[in-house]
Amino acid sequence: MSSLKFGTSGLRGLVTDLVGGPSYAYASAFFRSVAAGGTGREVVIGRDLRDSSPRIAGTVASAAAAAGFNAVDCGALPTPALALESMRRGACAVMVTGSHIPEDRNGLKFYRPDGEITKADEAAILGALGGVDEAGATSTPAGAPDTGALDRYHRRYSDVFPATTLAGLTIGVYQQSSVARDLLVDLLAAFGAQVVPVGRSAVFVPIDTEAHRPEDVATIREAVTSGGFDALVTTDGDADRPLVADGTGRIVRGDILGLITARTLGIDTVVVPVTAGSALEQAGFRRVLRTKVGSPFVIAGMAQAQQEGAPSVVGFEANGGFLLGSDVTIGGKTLAALPTRDAVLPILATLAAAREAGQPLADLVASLNAGETASDRLPNTPAERSSALLRQLGQEAFRRDFLRQVGTPLAVDAQDGVRIELDGGRTIHFRASGNAPELRCYAEARTAADAEALVRWGLGAAAAAMQQA
Repeated sequence: MSSLKFGTSGLRGLVTDLVGGPSYAYASAFFRSVAAGGTGREVVIGRDLRDSSPRIAGTVASAAAAAGFNAVDCGALPTPALALESMRRGACAVMVTGSHIPEDRNGLKFYRPDGEITKADEAAILGALGGVDEAGATSTPAGAPDTGALDRYHRRYSDVFPATTLAGLTIGVYQQSSVARDLLVDLLAAFGAQVVPVGRSAVFVPIDTEAHRPEDVATIREAVTSGGFDALVTTDGDADRPLVADGTGRIVRGDILGLITARTLGIDTVVVPVTAGSALEQAGFRRVLRTKVGSPFVIAGMAQAQQEGAPSVVGFEANGGFLLGSDVTIGGKTLAALPTRDAVLPILATLAAAREAGQPLADLVASLNAGETASDRLPNTPAERSSALLRQLGQEAFRRDFLRQVGTPLAVDAQDGVRIELDGGRTIHFRASGNAPELRCYAEARTAADAEALVRWGLGAAAAAMQQA
């Protein structure tokens, strides 16, 4: 069986299952589906820095040519930069990236001219797969890439934020294998920061901005300690999710980056998945709308809020990816909406907020009183077992008995798994992974130790309950 599957961030799977015919077939199906919708016949193609990405990008270009599309090679660039170029040209886009997953895997992200594809678009692509002749799959050698898209993405921020936005700060940029590693150095320096590049890697480093590997945590803490930085920043592989560490080397949660950014921009309505922290409801926004996990659901939530008349809307996820749903004004200049995950805006806005407040980033975060979160998973848990447990947790009597050892359930959100508010300002949330056979548990509490203990208990109790079923 193929490992290829649509998840919350496009098509992903093993490189061995994607190169050649399969990537040609999926790209061809995408072009068929968008052509049927009446869009133009141009596609912009980008990629991350995985070894397999240039070859797959060439195969996508071959599929484009066979479908009668003019392919523009934008080279290696951040996913949001490619999305911005797609919107500017009124063209569709294909980004070759596996985001934060290991290098033996890769993926394709598809964009229509107006933004990310929806779940309905995914179904259309799958429906168009039948009849694609993979025998035509080749990898078209790319000429010199069009670097204009990357330049325009840089100017998106350098033309709007003041040149002194980060003056006086010393920022470390953990370059690793992020496709934005040079862009971040140039951009932060343009805003007046003293920038120190560290940790550039010739091999792919799978940085996850939400579930941090112990070795990444140690590397970041050591870099901050030895460099004396006010903060350290980096991104995942395709630079649509940020990672920011404060001056102590502690990584700031992605939803906290989103909260600070939304406040800095003066946003009215925020849209977040159910995994984001509950501090958002006390952060002063007029409305907080929660959705299922995944950017397609956040985007749909932003569209709903705009239809209901919200004057300004953003979305963000626990991984830090920030979606700007409305134009905003910064110092009298307009930053145009970009409704896809972006890493640069939350990095800039968070660092600028700390500088404006005249306090270390760690103190700014502490002032939010946002509590602590933790998460973990039960791997190798079949979907049917996870689903059975979640159905039981949806029943009040079972839920009350199940949680008796740790607290009293107060409220429930069952739109993506079962998220339960407990007494004492705590939450525990169980959900089945959308792209792996595993049950995930998330917890929130006043201290990190309490949140971690709640996750450990939750996974143990869940395993026992599923064993008895």
